[in-house]
Amino acid sequence: MKAKSIWLILTGMVLCFACLNIQERTSMAARTPKSNTSKTRAPVIFMAGDSTMESYRIIPARPLRGWGQMFHMYFKDGATVDNHGASGRSSKSFRDEGLWKRIMDNLRPGDYVIIQFGHNDKKGDPARHTEPFGTYKENLARFVKEVRAKRGKPILATSIVRRYFDEKGKLQDSHGDYIVAVRRLAKEQNVPLLDLEKRSRKLVQNMGPEHSKKLYQWADPKEYAGLPEGIKDDTHLNAYGASRICDLAVEEIQKNAPDLAKWLSR
Repeated sequence: MKAKSIWLILTGMVLCFACLNIQERTSMAARTPKSNTSKTRAPVIFMAGDSTMESYRIIPARPLRGWGQMFHMYFKDGATVDNHGASGRSSKSFRDEGLWKRIMDNLRPGDYVIIQFGHNDKKGDPARHTEPFGTYKENLARFVKEVRAKRGKPILATSIVRRYFDEKGKLQDSHGDYIVAVRRLAKEQNVPLLDLEKRSRKLVQNMGPEHSKKLYQWADPKEYAGLPEGIKDDTHLNAYGASRICDLAVEEIQKNAPDLAKWLSR
């Protein structure tokens, strides 16, 4: 009976010391600051541009795709592509209609903004028209300045080519000084440039007048229920064409924007 009493006393003492030890460890843990083990925040890649970049509905079936619509597939999990490309917009109307503000309202330090205009800047209507070395270049410079002011990372891109061949099979220039202005601004302000005009020109020229139709929104009559008469569009891309432009954009990123290239899927 005496031995049993001693055993109970010893057991109680052990449990008491154990509880005190647990309490001390808990108290120390609460007082010890946690180490910063969080990884670098994955960036958002915003896209500002026109119909060649836009994301289109895919139901009901249609051939039309923008290259920005497919761009997310080229990045690692975590990095987000937020495509604001919009049909018919120029560097002027994109801001005037409030589309640029949507990007600025959500831009955070370390995010990227790919800026591609030119297709509609040469249009004659006052709501969209800009002059290559005047208002067009000024608009792009303002975009760059505002992105940098929020510690974002601007990237300029030249417009992709239209499929305009002459009778000798030579691809025609359809953007003129607008392309020159983007290249000049990128150099002057040390902004990474995706020269998609140069890259798409080489691709389309090498494919030739007939084979290059596979890149654009061409469809035979009754091929799509919504296009009973078919379509022959030498400006806008189909899914294959959009993916090929993405391929070219990725190659330009690897060459000219190595910090963004780190987020590309391998």
